[in-house]
Amino acid sequence: MPHQGEILQEAIKNSGISITRIVDELGITRPTIYRKFKEDTIDYNFVKKVGEIINHDFSIDFTAVQQSSLPFVTSAPRPVVTPVVTPRVTQSQSPDVDPSRQLLILQSKYIALLEAYNELLLKVYGPK
Repeated sequence: MPHQGEILQEAIKNSGISITRIVDELGITRPTIYRKFKEDTIDYNFVKKVGEIINHDFSIDFTAVQQSSLPFVTSAPRPVVTPVVTPRVTQSQSPDVDPSRQLLILQSKYIALLEAYNELLLKVYGPK
């Protein structure tokens, strides 16, 4: 079963819209989107924005289990001006979990957090 990054990559490829156009509209770099293609889980807001650009509904592509694992998912849209703190979700970890897998998960969460921060900066201060 393909992970979310692979599903995203396939949908973009099938849309016929260039990666250059997508990264320009998202305000990210090409290496960033290629990193997203390798991630098991992708930020909900990122998936939603890509879906709007390529006119694709990803809710039909992601299973309910995959949708529930999307980080930073909120039930209602967040206001632009008022900052909202997402509660930390702690998962019990079994002692046999691969440390390199844990590192990759933390890395993808860190990148998603940085990108959310960059989006907030763009909303507050505007583009350069």
